[in-house]
Amino acid sequence: MTKLNLELVNHFVLNKQHLTDRSKIDDITQIAKDLVGLHATLPTTPYLSLFARTRKFTKEQFDKESYIEKNLGKIRFVRKTIHILPRDMISYAFSATRKMAEVVSERYSKYLGADQDTYKRISLLILEILKEKGMTTTELKKALDTKLKLSSILNLMCDQGLLIRGPPKKGWNSNIHTYYLFQEYFPEVTLNEFDEENAKKFVVKQYIGSFGPVTVNDVSWWTGFRKTETKQILESFQNDLTHVEISHLKGNHIILLSDQKNLNSLTAPQKHVVNFLPPLDPYTMGYKDRERYLSNEYYYHVFDRSGNATSSILLNGEVIGIWDFNENEDPQIRMFLFEEVKKSVLKDIHTSAQKVGKFISEKEVKTKEVDSMTPLTKRTAGGFMSPLKD
Repeated sequence: MTKLNLELVNHFVLNKQHLTDRSKIDDITQIAKDLVGLHATLPTTPYLSLFARTRKFTKEQFDKESYIEKNLGKIRFVRKTIHILPRDMISYAFSATRKMAEVVSERYSKYLGADQDTYKRISLLILEILKEKGMTTTELKKALDTKLKLSSILNLMCDQGLLIRGPPKKGWNSNIHTYYLFQEYFPEVTLNEFDEENAKKFVVKQYIGSFGPVTVNDVSWWTGFRKTETKQILESFQNDLTHVEISHLKGNHIILLSDQKNLNSLTAPQKHVVNFLPPLDPYTMGYKDRERYLSNEYYYHVFDRSGNATSSILLNGEVIGIWDFNENEDPQIRMFLFEEVKKSVLKDIHTSAQKVGKFISEKEVKTKEVDSMTPLTKRTAGGFMSPLKD
């Protein structure tokens, strides 16, 4: 079994995920494809994930690509979480994960008072109201003149492929979606084009190509598929895979055979690589086994009890600190670094902080290092969204 150097593996993954200067591109649809989707549970995450991976990026560019050109779509995907995917991947993603998403949405809808008969009646009315237009939950509630909690019904309709979430009502940091009929929004997309088995194979293979080297645990966790099923899927295209060991890490890892050649030809970077990633970024959320890029000592500074990753500072692919944006009259990026770093690295960290702060606030920001941080496991739920608030 081939043994790989940990530093080179980290650099290899950074390259694949467009997080090095050499690998950054401005084709945001291609980036979404190469990451097998952008996390979109938090409205700002996809914007900040793309900002970290492009040379020139604006919020307007994302909005145009998503809501005018409609090259990207927002659906529930792996682990029943909201993702933004390229249009040509939506059919695979939908078929691979629909059953998981739909079961949870049905249960939640019933819990909020919409039994099967109520859902059928209301959903038919919504389909009629939304013909050739989009509306928010509030607008639909008014049009229906109902006191029902429509959010659960709309989520279920999205998970069934009847509706899709369109542009947010109040800009890039809003989760107030505008809903459209799926077939009107994406008339060229056939949701039932692929059977579940082949769709799952496609998703797993894409994931290994984007995140590998990975473990079986990683594949199972990222997809949300049971481990037994995951192993069966991997067995179905084992001739395309190879197993490798990584220095300082336990167990064996899986990569595509084509990636092994690229890894073997990779050389160590000449300069350090600094990245500022948002909460729930694909890089930090892409693995169950996280020793490759995170010390156990600081695990709960980065992940909460539910497995949500907070905003992270990377150095050569390893998480070395946490950042947070503090918006007030004098906006600033706060940073908590786990360990002392070289002056040249620290200078680049502050420069990167200023850039991401300017992208968020659209004006110059200050940077500040803080001496301590309360681990996320000792914070209330949602603490990962503002990790340095205290």
